[in-house]
Amino acid sequence: MTDEATQHEQRRRRSPERRRSSTEWRSSVVRLAGTIFEAPSGTTVLRRDRVYRFALVAADLLAAVLAMVVAVTVIGDDGLRLPALLAAAIVVPISKVIGLYDRDDLVLRKSTLDESPALFQLATLYALGFWLLSGTLVAGRLANGQVLALWGLLFAFALVGRWVARKLADAFAETERCLVVGDLRGSGAIEEKLEAGGPINAAVVAHLPLDLDGDRGAALQRLEQAIRRNDAHRVILAPRAADSDAVLDAIRLIKGLGVRVSLLPRLFEVVGSSVVFDDLNGVTVLGVRRFGLTRSSARVKRATDLLGAGLGILATAPVMAVLAILIRLDSHGPVFFRQDRVGRNGRPFEMLKFRSMVDGAEARRAELEAFNESDGVFKIAEDPRVTRIGRFLRKTSLDELPQLLNVLRGDMSLVGPRPLVADEDALVQGFHRRRLHLTPGMTGPWQILGARKVPLQEMVTIDYLYIANWSLWTDVKIMLRTVVHMLSRRGM
Repeated sequence: MTDEATQHEQRRRRSPERRRSSTEWRSSVVRLAGTIFEAPSGTTVLRRDRVYRFALVAADLLAAVLAMVVAVTVIGDDGLRLPALLAAAIVVPISKVIGLYDRDDLVLRKSTLDESPALFQLATLYALGFWLLSGTLVAGRLANGQVLALWGLLFAFALVGRWVARKLADAFAETERCLVVGDLRGSGAIEEKLEAGGPINAAVVAHLPLDLDGDRGAALQRLEQAIRRNDAHRVILAPRAADSDAVLDAIRLIKGLGVRVSLLPRLFEVVGSSVVFDDLNGVTVLGVRRFGLTRSSARVKRATDLLGAGLGILATAPVMAVLAILIRLDSHGPVFFRQDRVGRNGRPFEMLKFRSMVDGAEARRAELEAFNESDGVFKIAEDPRVTRIGRFLRKTSLDELPQLLNVLRGDMSLVGPRPLVADEDALVQGFHRRRLHLTPGMTGPWQILGARKVPLQEMVTIDYLYIANWSLWTDVKIMLRTVVHMLSRRGM
C-alpha cells in the first residue's frame, strides 16, 4: 500500500462518521425499504433529557414531602412514621405511569400548566393511598381535613415545583437544535415562534426547503446530510408533499438516526387540535368536532362569565375607584374611554376602558398612521397621545378592568376572540369571519402572545382555532396565563 493510500485509510478510520462515501449515504436511504429501528439519541440529547427528567423527579419528591409534613404535622398535631418517607417516593412511579416524565421528550413547549389534569390525578391517587395506609404512616388519627389538605397541597406544590424545576433546567440544559424541513414560509413562522421565548429552550439552526414529491431517494439523502451537518437534535417537518408515504419515509429516516421529530400538519390549521382518535380495527380515523359551542357549552361559558365578572368587580372595586381619581387628576377628560367594536355575529357594541390617552386622541390617529408598528391593527409602542397614568395602565393592563361591566351585560366574555373596530373587522375575509360565532373576550389566546407583535391575519387564525378547540379548561389556562402576563407588566 502506498504512503498516500495509507494516510487516506488512517484518516477514514479516525473519522468514520464525517467521511462516509456516497455508497454509504445511499445505504441509509435503502434501509427504508425494509424494517428500520430507531437509533438511540446522541449524547447531547440524552444529557439534555436527563437534566429535565431529574429536575422533575426532584420537584415531585419535594412536593410530596412538603405536602405530607404540612398536612400531618402543621395542620394537625400528628407525627409521621418512618414508612412515610417511602410513601413520599411513590409519587415517582405514579408520575411515570401517567406519563409525566415522558412528555418533555416529545414537545418543544414544555408547559407545566398543560400538565395540570395529570397532576390533579397524581394528587388524587396519592391522597387516597395515604388515607388508606394512614394507620401505618401516621402516629395518630388522620382527620378528613388533613387528607383534603394533603390532596390540595400536593397539587399546588407539584405545579409550582415543576414550573421552577423547568426554569432551572432551562438554565443548565443545552438549547435544543432544530432543523426545519419544508417550505420557507412555514420555516420562518416556526423560527419566529421559537424566538418569542416562553417555556421553549430551542432554536432553529438551519432550514431545508426539501421537496419530497420529486426524487425521494435524493431528497432523503439530502435530509440525512443536513441532520448530520447541523448536529440537529430535532427535525420539524412542515411538508409540502401530497404523498403521505414520502412524509412517512422521512419520519422513519429521522427516527432511524436517533433524532426527535415534530410534525406541522396543515390539516390542523382548519380543524384544530381538538380531534378524537378512532380505532377501526387497526385503521386510525380522526373524528372532527363541530365548529363552535353547543347550547349546553354556551350556557356553561356564560355562567362562568357571570361568576367571574361578578367576583372580579367586587375584588377590584377599590382599585378601580383609585384609578378613576388618578385619571381625573392626571389629565382633562372623562374617566372612561368608549369605543364601538364589532361583537358576536357582527353586532356592534360600546366597549369600556379606563382612558389612557389625552381627550380627543382618536381625532389624531390619521396623523400617526405612518408610525403604525402592527399589520392590520393600529399599535404604536411609544404613542405620544398616552398620558402618564395611561402608560402605567397599559403596562399593567389595568385599563381593561371596566370591561368586566361589558361581560355582565353580555357584550363580552372573559375569554374570547379579540373585539375589533369596524375598519379592522372589514379586513377579515373568508372562513375567518366565523370568529364572530363567539362573544369577544377581555382576554384571549392572542393577548398572552403579546398583541402588538401579532399581525391581524395571524390573530384571526388564532381566534378561529380557539373556537374550533374550545373547552372550559382552555379558558381557565388562558385566564391564568393572562394573570402572569399582567404581573410581568408586558401589557396587552
